[in-house]
Amino acid sequence: MSETINWKELSEVERLKHESNYLRGTLVESLANPITGAISDGDTQISKFHGIYQQTDRDLDKERKHQKLEPLYSFLLRIRMPGGRFTPDQWLRMDDLSDKYANGTLKLTTRQTFQLHGVLKKNLKNTISEMNQSLLDTISACGDVNRNVMSHANPAESPFHAELIDLARKISLHLLPRSTAYHEIWLDKKLVAGGQQDQEPIYGDRYLPRKFKIGVVIPPYNDCDVFSQDLGFIAIVEKNKIVGYNVVVGGGLGSTFGMPETYPRAGTVIGYCLADQVIDVAEKVLLVQRDNGDRKNRKQARLKYTFDRMGEELFKAEVEKRLGYSLEDAKPFVLTHNGDDYGWKKGTDDKWHLTYFVEGGRVRDDEKFQLKTAVKEIAKISDGDFIITGNQNLIISGVSAPVKKKVDALLKKYGVAPTELSGLRKNSIACVALPTCPLAFAEAERYLPTLISKIETILNEFKLGEEEIVIRMTGCPNGCGRPYLAEIGLIGKSPGYYNLYLGGSFNGDRLNALYKETLNEEEILQELRTIIEDFAANRTEKEHFGDFVIRKGYVQEIREGKDFRH
Repeated sequence: MSETINWKELSEVERLKHESNYLRGTLVESLANPITGAISDGDTQISKFHGIYQQTDRDLDKERKHQKLEPLYSFLLRIRMPGGRFTPDQWLRMDDLSDKYANGTLKLTTRQTFQLHGVLKKNLKNTISEMNQSLLDTISACGDVNRNVMSHANPAESPFHAELIDLARKISLHLLPRSTAYHEIWLDKKLVAGGQQDQEPIYGDRYLPRKFKIGVVIPPYNDCDVFSQDLGFIAIVEKNKIVGYNVVVGGGLGSTFGMPETYPRAGTVIGYCLADQVIDVAEKVLLVQRDNGDRKNRKQARLKYTFDRMGEELFKAEVEKRLGYSLEDAKPFVLTHNGDDYGWKKGTDDKWHLTYFVEGGRVRDDEKFQLKTAVKEIAKISDGDFIITGNQNLIISGVSAPVKKKVDALLKKYGVAPTELSGLRKNSIACVALPTCPLAFAEAERYLPTLISKIETILNEFKLGEEEIVIRMTGCPNGCGRPYLAEIGLIGKSPGYYNLYLGGSFNGDRLNALYKETLNEEEILQELRTIIEDFAANRTEKEHFGDFVIRKGYVQEIREGKDFRH
């Protein structure tokens, strides 16, 4: 088949994947090269399938170049953990590895998992090997495959939580690449001669055109932003049982400045399937994307563009043709919010669950704030689990009443006991951005907390400090922090300057729209002050900020991604 492919027409990455010998590339040689802290250009693409991103410390790049040194290369490692649940032992392992090989922090991501930052090339193999001892891996956490499968996070909010997280694991396992390259390269398993025994019955030797993301939610909660996923499943409960799932297709938030043909898109509900059909539906939707996605232009390769290009009717028909049966009509559902509900809650199993706010998702210690140490000590005494939410927060989950008291005592001891938060801060997300992300134009994680404090001053002035408003900031338009679904979205344009987007819905089913572009901090605060004052005086009862700005005409409502403009 490869002899008939016109490689000149395709993205360079397509040939790279095909020639990688099922994701081996020349990673072994790159890792062994002592001359550089980097891996080869081709291997930077292949390594993503192994859950690895090569990065540099951009704060130091200029000085190192002046000293005629190569950039300070290091690597991000992302864990595959469907549904975000970790045992205390696994948390302790990650805590240890973050100190031993990384930068001493743990990053909780918007896909319900960990990232380690700052791992040097010489330590990559040891880090992954030691993860594996706790049954953790980084397989397909990145790359042109199905990524970490998300599910509803808080066990105390639904008696069906265990069923959803089990479904997330089953989907993840079914769509996992079959290549043995990961185990050979990182865990010293026996090499497959020439890779000839490897097969990818789902992916083929070129895998998907681009990344693929799946999330599962249970109404009224939308804490993993189901409309941002390539494929989403919304649980439908009847007679105290999950009978099936509405199927959401075509979400995705990445875009590029100056390229209107790229745009964020909220997913479309195309039908309903029975509970025992979900894995089949997930596979067939993925296969339609595999065979119809754009392999020429990676900026047009996500499923959202395939869906819009084919149209809903044709796309759905192609899925049903592969299924051998039709999807039913979608069932009614109501989603109320896409954030987390903080504090202790008692579950139906009489266990206690604490949803704890982690600013920017960064678990760290400093002189005054010892969250990393506190959680480490909690892991040592916990009789439950840990769950990472889709909003970068942490749930200390399933503990008994006696352990609950010990958890409170440890959080207090290390100066990180839960405090009152504004409605804005509760609903904030920031991507990593600078200094490590190579795509970032501006700050996000390091800056958003400061900006929120200044916006809080305005909100308090108008007695809106407790008003829940979703705010998200990213350093570039790629959408990793899901800024396009926020009521207030800020996307980095250049150092210190951001585009301001308004009008996303509080429950996460509507895109926002560009309000003003290339604003500095002073201008952002001036614009928001005017709107917040109007909101305080003229909102209707229980009207959310995102709905208000549309009703008052600050921005026009956007329902179709193709109508979005930067």
